[in-house]
Amino acid sequence: MTFRRGDIVLMLFPDSNLRSAKRRPALIVQADNLGAGLAQTIVAMITSNLARGGHPSRVLLRADRQAPQRTGLLMDSVVMTDNLATVLDSEIDRVIGTIGEMTQVDRAMRTTLGL
Repeated sequence: MTFRRGDIVLMLFPDSNLRSAKRRPALIVQADNLGAGLAQTIVAMITSNLARGGHPSRVLLRADRQAPQRTGLLMDSVVMTDNLATVLDSEIDRVIGTIGEMTQVDRAMRTTLGL
């Protein structure tokens, strides 16, 4: 399966203890055609816990009730660019949507990575 930057995927996202995981949406943040030769992808966690928003490293995504298939998210959510993971492509179940415009995510990634 091929993933593109900005795709929202459903996957088994590892907990920070690296011993457990939870099936949840995540955002592909890795550059398209990175060509690293590894079957893995860099993703940012997405949570429906809106209390986690409000930080410069996080982006609020509003669920589009008119076109829910666009993001694939069922409720308003927060992309947490301060919670990144590199996962095997085989851990990604499927693409559920896309956010298209990555300007806010790029800004949040610069905050997270100090760029």
